[in-house]
Amino acid sequence: MSNPIDDVPIRDSMIRLGQLLKLSNLVEDGVEAAELIKNGLVKVNGEIEDRRGRQLHNGDTVSVNGQTVRVVAPKAD
Repeated sequence: MSNPIDDVPIRDSMIRLGQLLKLSNLVEDGVEAAELIKNGLVKVNGEIEDRRGRQLHNGDTVSVNGQTVRVVAPKAD
């Protein structure tokens, strides 16, 4: 059984991976985010991501510790 995907609304059209991990409460702080990313425990769109500054856009998914969130950016005018 797959876990549900939680939508995480963002203000702009892009957010960096480290910021999203904190915003979605998947990590407590930037130090924890950096450790998880460095240890290969974070996946973006199903693939391991090793860049904390990776840009995420509408529809991108991030998985860590069995939890998955989806980026929801505002619609472009």
